[in-house]
Amino acid sequence: MVDVLLGLQWGDEGKGKIVDFLAEQYDVIARFQGGPNAGHTLYINNEKVVLHTIPSGVFQGHCLNLIGNGVVIDPVTLSKEIDKILPLCPDLLKRLFVSQKAHLILPTHRALDAASESAKGTDKIGSTLKGIGPAYMDKTGRNGLRVGDILTPGFKEKYDKLKQKHKQLLRQYGGTPIEWEEWEQPFFEAVERMRFLQIVNAEYWLDNHLKNGKRVLAEGAQGSMLDIDFGTYPFVTSSNTIAAGVCSGLGIAPSRIGDVYGITKAYCTRVGSGPFPTELEDETGAALRAAGHEFGATTGRPRRCGWLDLVALRYAVMLSGVTKLIITKTDVLDNFTPLKAATGYTVHGVATKEMPFDLCDEHISPLYAIFDGWKTPVSSCSNYDELPQAFKEYCTFIEGYLETKISHISNGTGRNQLIVIS
Repeated sequence: MVDVLLGLQWGDEGKGKIVDFLAEQYDVIARFQGGPNAGHTLYINNEKVVLHTIPSGVFQGHCLNLIGNGVVIDPVTLSKEIDKILPLCPDLLKRLFVSQKAHLILPTHRALDAASESAKGTDKIGSTLKGIGPAYMDKTGRNGLRVGDILTPGFKEKYDKLKQKHKQLLRQYGGTPIEWEEWEQPFFEAVERMRFLQIVNAEYWLDNHLKNGKRVLAEGAQGSMLDIDFGTYPFVTSSNTIAAGVCSGLGIAPSRIGDVYGITKAYCTRVGSGPFPTELEDETGAALRAAGHEFGATTGRPRRCGWLDLVALRYAVMLSGVTKLIITKTDVLDNFTPLKAATGYTVHGVATKEMPFDLCDEHISPLYAIFDGWKTPVSSCSNYDELPQAFKEYCTFIEGYLETKISHISNGTGRNQLIVIS
């Protein structure tokens, strides 16, 4: 079976740590969507490591790691990431595999991303400017270049043809010219290095492992509320971040999906633009940001912070059929009281517990349930019984609202600070 791990909010839920913990139980960890805008943070020997493209099971010596066809890859970013990880994981290249059908991010994709975002003015969607959206556009437009193309004699010709198309688009945007040409040499050097990676026909590769009884964990990037179809459109990413994306992003049948681990923080954050009903633009929001060290692992941008949104969370749980709920960064709330959680919205004066068509509607406001804070450090707790009563009541309410059991609670940044409930 293929189990799935994904974020249930707008990303940054702490997926890297959880994958690293769960990886002990699996033989293969496979990324199924997204690009180098992912920032999965791990702490290895007290050293902070941020993974952008490589799956988070890389530090588990028995795990094979697959970058699936649903991922878009920047060769330069991948090359730099390999260089950073190799000293910590000398056998990395023996355990890293790349789907030949994964698409490539070109230098001109990055230029188009920047030009497009600049042209939007005040309507920016908060792109990380890494070329991911334009790469996915070329994929769906049937113009893209794939990893397998770098092994063919005609790769340079295909590259030049696509580059010419991009240059025409860049001229249409106008504005300040983007000096993307200087990015080409590092790109081709990184492509040359990629030729020596283990590039595989990944859907057959995975099928063989599954037939041999191997356990596979599919690792998602970003978060469910950034899904291209079901997220807070248009402030979304360019891929399917929910469990349905596993099948198309790895080439596996729906019948092979087993458990779905859904990860949420004990509160909410969001990076960049887009609707955020429970956002706190006051001293409490600033205190949450400081306590949680809420700055993007990839971009360094300060994250917007707010109370837990149970309406959005139940929506995400429903979309992916979450069977095991994981709550992270619970220790961040240690010194906050009272706590709030949105249990509904008013939309043009009408109360609802459903996600509206357009969360950007300015007439949406949250309805809150209020809880006592625990005012006790939970980071030192090693099992559920040791947790303060107010904390347990907060968790019990969440489980009841979502109709989903909590399986793990992360109560600190350490690899061992994870309480297993079931």
